[in-house]
Amino acid sequence: MEEMLAVVRKNSLFITGVTVTGGEATLQLNFITELFTQIKADPALNHLTCMIDSNGSLSETGWLKVMPVLDGAMIDLKAWQEETHQWITGRDNHRVFKTLNLLAEQQKLHEVRLLHIPSVTDFQAEIDDLADYLSQLPISTQVRLNAFQHHGVTGEALEWPICTKEEIETLAQQLEKRGMKNVVRPAVVLS
Repeated sequence: MEEMLAVVRKNSLFITGVTVTGGEATLQLNFITELFTQIKADPALNHLTCMIDSNGSLSETGWLKVMPVLDGAMIDLKAWQEETHQWITGRDNHRVFKTLNLLAEQQKLHEVRLLHIPSVTDFQAEIDDLADYLSQLPISTQVRLNAFQHHGVTGEALEWPICTKEEIETLAQQLEKRGMKNVVRPAVVLS
């Protein structure tokens, strides 16, 4: 822990926060909670935001454990319908929605991330329900669109079509047409 805090201290004048990510960050919940607790307790570091990038699978008990030292979270929603989410990720999306709702209630939901895979994800088919749900979240919550690409992908996902700039723009416009004001497009789409 001290090694990690030393790195944060060394760079604290050049950064505005710490985001824990990679794989599923919340699998290291005890480490994250201790790291964020140390940052918040240190007068030289407590100006830094403490964020988590997650797939939303952490239990409510887990989120409540880290909540006192958490400034925000970015949560992936891979699909709207349970069956589609199950097919893409191997698990249903009930816990993801519970996580989104809990973080929203606590004003800790910084961003919802939607991975658009043309003809695989169901966001366009469910656009009205999706937009209705997203519009209920705090206005400060960003909706970040990510365009699926094959970079770093293995197995069956290599068969999935990549998302073009035009397809991600269409999804963004569909959400905005339904009143979404906080849609963030990808900076780069490789297709």
